[in-house]
Amino acid sequence: MGVKCGGAFLLFVVAAAASTFGVASGNKEWSTAAGNWNHTGADFWWQRHPNATQAAPKRLIVGGDQNWRFGFNYTNWAINNAPFFLNDTLVFKYDPPNDTTFPHSVYLLPDFWSFQNCDLRRARKIGDVNAGGGDGFEFVLKRWQPYYFVCGQHDGIHCKDGLMKFAVWPLIRWFY
Repeated sequence: MGVKCGGAFLLFVVAAAASTFGVASGNKEWSTAAGNWNHTGADFWWQRHPNATQAAPKRLIVGGDQNWRFGFNYTNWAINNAPFFLNDTLVFKYDPPNDTTFPHSVYLLPDFWSFQNCDLRRARKIGDVNAGGGDGFEFVLKRWQPYYFVCGQHDGIHCKDGLMKFAVWPLIRWFY
């Protein structure tokens, strides 16, 4: 009786293995982008394998070719340029005040509530209206903490109505 049970078990194992092999052979495209159900590819920024260019801190111009200006969505810019890492440098460029441009500045807010409400009462100015001229000024993300950047001109109107605000929380580079 033990032989029959062992034979049945062996037959079950062989059938299960053959079935698994058949399904795997028939679905060999599972790892492509169209059917990447287990996310094994580099479809997500946190799964990309680091290379030599990613190991060094980045230098990013805030807003890209739009610079720091009224009406550009900097929250979307930050999302599209994520992730940010410790020691990355943000460069703020904007025109000094003149007859054709609005003056801009850069403030660092202390918390999320202040950021959401564009409340500048406890903000720290890191760039005045003239600091963004020429090559702009640099801000290095030196601490593992959230950073809340806003334009503080006209009592926060540029922050509230002009979309001139964004937040970043730099990650630690594990591949140094």
